[in-house]
Amino acid sequence: MDGSALYGAIEVRGARENNLRDVSLDIPKRQLTVVTGVSGSGKSSLVFDTVAAESQRLINETYSAFVQSFLPHYGRPDVDSVDDLSAAIVVDQARMGSNARSTVGTATDAASLLRILYSRLGEPAVHPASALGFNDPKGMCPECEGLGRSSSIDVDALLDRDRSLDEDPIRFPGHAVDSWPWTIYAHSGFFDTAKKLRDYTDEEWQRLLHGEEVKLKYGKMNLTYRGIITSFQRSYLSKELADLQPHIRKAIERITTSGPCPACGGTRLSEPARNCRIDGVSIADCAAMQVDELLAFVQRIESVPLKRLLDGLAALLGDLVRIGLGYLSLDRSTSTLSGGSPSASAWCATSARASPTSPTCSTSRPSGCTPTTSSGSTSCCSGCATRATR
Repeated sequence: MDGSALYGAIEVRGARENNLRDVSLDIPKRQLTVVTGVSGSGKSSLVFDTVAAESQRLINETYSAFVQSFLPHYGRPDVDSVDDLSAAIVVDQARMGSNARSTVGTATDAASLLRILYSRLGEPAVHPASALGFNDPKGMCPECEGLGRSSSIDVDALLDRDRSLDEDPIRFPGHAVDSWPWTIYAHSGFFDTAKKLRDYTDEEWQRLLHGEEVKLKYGKMNLTYRGIITSFQRSYLSKELADLQPHIRKAIERITTSGPCPACGGTRLSEPARNCRIDGVSIADCAAMQVDELLAFVQRIESVPLKRLLDGLAALLGDLVRIGLGYLSLDRSTSTLSGGSPSASAWCATSARASPTSPTCSTSRPSGCTPTTSSGSTSCCSGCATRATR
């Protein structure tokens, strides 16, 4: 008996979105349905712009007008009818968030489950659970502020000490004479702009490099002064290099040296969080393990009160292993993921959250997935099929 007989089907009638021409079909529920075709044949128009868009539009209409004003707007797709829809979750190939604090653990929610586990069973105890995470002020390393790395600026590579402020001494894009940053330094009133940097007093040098934030007035403009190093740390060093423009990234690499934070050893965590252990293993150790090794560790933990939590964490880690991502670690930055890994990770997080409601999960073929043809039918790779089993 096929899936449509057991669980029904999504009935699409007269779909005309984009290049679709009165397409009608039934999509069986609780099955992996692969929509294939040449480029421009309307695959995305059917899956994303018709089925998923109508589902999300109907969900949004259940909220008040006030709440709807904060939600994405979905117009009604050009289709006669779409019946028997379930809630749709879209997992596309958009780049996974890659800020400096995004890791495989945070992207899949595995880190959240680990924190809860360690807050309940870890010794010495750390509470609340958020204090075991590097995105919480209580849990982050105070030296690197939860980034796990320490970057130092080579002042001589950044500044030409043989020049004055009037002579363009800052060797960095966007900081030439008459630029906005230069205007702040030159017109702050703190420095003689004709004085060579090498002749600055210790107090002037300290203020130029590490000066704290000060509000200033220049003509009719309000300025905020920060020392050059202070400003660079906030504007550039707190971000992922991959997210910066290429010429800025190249300039940052020229003037900085980076390495693991000496205070936390690159774990990003505070000392209490690093010292909290289960069977001699810290939460930082767990994050550094390969996912398949972490799964084995979680399965060895016995706790009747936390059985549901342990089963949920094991299921999530097991999904990652089954789709071929067991080699990853939870502390790996999402910016380093390539190919289909981001989409696959998102699938695991989505299925773990949504399995009780039998949603419609819509996804484009992840990069690296190779469809195969057999006996006249086309199917995705085994990884895609595994992702859809939940």
